[in-house]
Amino acid sequence: MARTERRLELTDGKVLAALAHPLRVALLYQLNALGSRTASQCAQALGETPANCSYHLRQLAKVGLVARDESGDGRERPWRSVYTGIELRPPLDDPDPEVVTAARATRASLASTEIEEHARLARQYLRLEQRAPREWRAAASLNSYSLRLTAEELADLAQALDQAIRPFIGLTRDDPPQEARPVHLDFKAFLRPEALT
Repeated sequence: MARTERRLELTDGKVLAALAHPLRVALLYQLNALGSRTASQCAQALGETPANCSYHLRQLAKVGLVARDESGDGRERPWRSVYTGIELRPPLDDPDPEVVTAARATRASLASTEIEEHARLARQYLRLEQRAPREWRAAASLNSYSLRLTAEELADLAQALDQAIRPFIGLTRDDPPQEARPVHLDFKAFLRPEALT
C-alpha cells in the first residue's frame, strides 16, 4: 500500500553516525526499494547473516529510521522504513567553521557509502542480468553524460528530473501496474573535479 512521501533532511548527528555503516545504508535501501522485509529476507539479498542484519536494523530503529511493521502471520517480524527518502545537503553557510568541517566530513563519508552501495547493486545486476526477461534487459540503462551547464541550469535539470521521477517512488506510488517491479535509479550530478583545479 502506498504511503505519503516523507523525506528526512539529515542534520542529526546520531542519525548520521548510524548511517556511517555500509550495511545499514544497504538495509535502508532494501526497505525503501522492496517495502517491509524481515532480517532474514534482507540477509539473503545482501549476503549477510540474519543475526547481523537484525542487529543493524535495531540500530537504525534506535535513531528512528526504521520501525517494526505488522506481521501477516504473527510469527515473522518485518521491518519498514519510516522515511521514503533521505536528503543530505552540503553545508553552505554556518558561522562556526567546526560545524561546517564536521558536516562536510560526515556528508562525504555517507555519500561515499551510498556510492559504494549503488556500485554493489550495479555489479550484482550485471552478474545476474541474463536471468532478467528480455524486455527488462532492453529497458535497463547504464548511461553517463558529459554536460556543459551553468550552476543554475544544473539545479534546474536536477529539479526537473526529480519531479519526473517522484511519481514512481515505490513506497508512495498508488496502484502501480501488476507487472511493475523494483528498479534502482542512481542519479548524481556535480562539477567535474578537473574544473576545480
